[in-house]
Amino acid sequence: MYQKQIDRILRKLKQLAALDPALDLFGADQHRYRLAPPWNEDQVRGFEKAWSVTLPENYKAFIMQAGAGGAGPYYGLAEPEEGVYSDLDHKNELNDISAPFPYTDEWNMDTDWNEDTHSEEQLQRMEEQYFSTEHSAGLLRISNFGCGVSMNLVLCGPSCGEIWVDDRVNGNGIFPDHYFENENRLTFLDWYETWLDRSLEELEAQQD
Repeated sequence: MYQKQIDRILRKLKQLAALDPALDLFGADQHRYRLAPPWNEDQVRGFEKAWSVTLPENYKAFIMQAGAGGAGPYYGLAEPEEGVYSDLDHKNELNDISAPFPYTDEWNMDTDWNEDTHSEEQLQRMEEQYFSTEHSAGLLRISNFGCGVSMNLVLCGPSCGEIWVDDRVNGNGIFPDHYFENENRLTFLDWYETWLDRSLEELEAQQD
């Protein structure tokens, strides 16, 4: 069902690597345009059973036909077993990826973070609430934007299959991914191919 798009994606990835031998594109020095080995059906089933989730079909097709991580937007694709944590940089707290993601539109906590308004204890409680995993339930971390910002695939809930950004570290909340100047909600394969298209445009413009 997704084979044509995945084949097109792999051709574009090869083209992108050829245009960027110096690895100048953001994050390329980390993933080096290399994909991790694909998962087989047993690995996918094992992951879904272990975490009580069902992976979106187009993402599942990609990790089985192309690669289970590696080359991708920003610092590359995280492998699924890395994405179960609340923070891709510090893998010490699990995210509840099997629970329904609670949002269908952008979310941010409406509060005043002014230290003059709240006591230190109040600010600490507010921060704990803001960064609680209840807000990121149902999200599989799939790409590290850096500095604590993650790109996520919604696994469960009304926004299932969409790519969302978790930018709470900068006080920007959680919202559908529009980082490629796209206006529509993106599912995994379209998100990945949009990254390829924008990256190819950027490198080709530099060569003109």
